[in-house]
Amino acid sequence: MRSHQPRNGVVDTPSPGPRFQPPFHSTVSVQKLRRVNLIMLVFRFGAFCFSLAAAIFMFSNSSGSPSWHEFGAFRFVAVASGIVAAYSLFEVGASVWEIARATTVFPEPIQVWFDFGHDQVFAYMSLSAGAAGAAFARTLRSSGTCTDNNAFCIQSYISIGLGFAGFVFLGLSSLLSGYRVVCFAIYGSRYPH
Repeated sequence: MRSHQPRNGVVDTPSPGPRFQPPFHSTVSVQKLRRVNLIMLVFRFGAFCFSLAAAIFMFSNSSGSPSWHEFGAFRFVAVASGIVAAYSLFEVGASVWEIARATTVFPEPIQVWFDFGHDQVFAYMSLSAGAAGAAFARTLRSSGTCTDNNAFCIQSYISIGLGFAGFVFLGLSSLLSGYRVVCFAIYGSRYPH
């Protein structure tokens, strides 16, 4: 067998250029990262399911004389629930991407702030739509509209309740995205090492 001998006494050395070295993550840190990502996925999926159900219940609530599109508060509930469902579906996809590939869809600083900011905005929108819808449903009940067409009011109550449940899941997701922002500000990564 022939051994490799350097020519003219020159030894091949690796290039001194910069090399990418991923940050060190201990096994415990990787497990925590995976657990937080899975919890975030569950919260986002819950927000998607409840918001989508709220939108479907409100959009299909047009049996007879009173219809959801005749009342501004119910239009707000229907459209806000649909928007929150679409956002939550996008975030479910981003969470699945992050779990599968161990990286974020956008660069990490942008992704952390994107998630936190949008979670806050859409949670507020979901809560305000639910509050407006609940107040208007109460007004309808006191005015006697619900005695005339009880199915309309019951379906409105269900839609508003589902919207509030979607808000709860989005609020919990918002807490976790806030945790990720704080970790990013302190450690330079979305999770502590």
